[in-house]
Amino acid sequence: MSNLPERVTLVEVGPRDGLQNEAARLSTETKVTLVELLAEAGLSRIETGSFVSPKWVPQMADSAQVFTKIRRRPGVSYSALTPNMKGFEAALAAGTDEVAIFGAASEHFSQKNINCSIEESLARFAPICEAAQTAGIKVRGYVSCVLGCPYEGDVAAESVARVAKSMAEMGCYEISLGDTIGTGTALKTAAMLQAVIAVVPAKQLAVHFHDTYGQALTNIYVALSQGISVIDSAIAGLGGCPYAKGASGNVATEDVLYMLNGMGIHTGISMDKLLDATRFISKALERKPLSKAANALMG
Repeated sequence: MSNLPERVTLVEVGPRDGLQNEAARLSTETKVTLVELLAEAGLSRIETGSFVSPKWVPQMADSAQVFTKIRRRPGVSYSALTPNMKGFEAALAAGTDEVAIFGAASEHFSQKNINCSIEESLARFAPICEAAQTAGIKVRGYVSCVLGCPYEGDVAAESVARVAKSMAEMGCYEISLGDTIGTGTALKTAAMLQAVIAVVPAKQLAVHFHDTYGQALTNIYVALSQGISVIDSAIAGLGGCPYAKGASGNVATEDVLYMLNGMGIHTGISMDKLLDATRFISKALERKPLSKAANALMG
């Protein structure tokens, strides 16, 4: 157990990656309250919105208002997804603390998701990284389909490593490796991470697992054992992927926290206060959370 990190940072992606795929349209006030409850629980990094075309992601159309209305807590970073320069400029105007760009390790998925090749997508991101550096804003890179693609099946670890390295070289301070359709298993996760860590240090990496086949916590343990200490998760297990048929939600923040607490790994997050956020968003969506820990603890 000595090779596990003493402290882990959870990046809460529920307000963006989670809610963007929910059919029920939520009010701006509901989103603001959710973000504030998550910050109150002790989450220090919250993906708050996305500056993309409302035509494609209508749930995120009010991201600018959400950023404007939230009561910001000191020490909390409120981030946004910005796929292009127009989105970056809108995020900057709204006062985002950090932006994220979104690429893929699968050529077919890149075409389906953002209508361009992997190389073209990376070329599009370069000016965002340059503009962010000028503005003093940190950029995070997402790599999707790191353990499988809905169109291509298996994805070569070398492809993941190549995209992650390109993002690091263009200035991304952190690269989040996403198992978009949740098909990853422990040994595949270990092999993929070894390939990436060979070109990007573990301290610069995060993991982002979906729990489609119930493998997310196992895969997170593998990542922790390889020195990764940043984990993406979503309150109540919200989310999925509109381009990945059958992909269930992100791994639930409550489940990850329960596991880490049981391992004696510090996060700075209060489970009791986190469950306040769970109750709030579950009531707003009129359904039970997908988190096993939340359902057990809330009875």
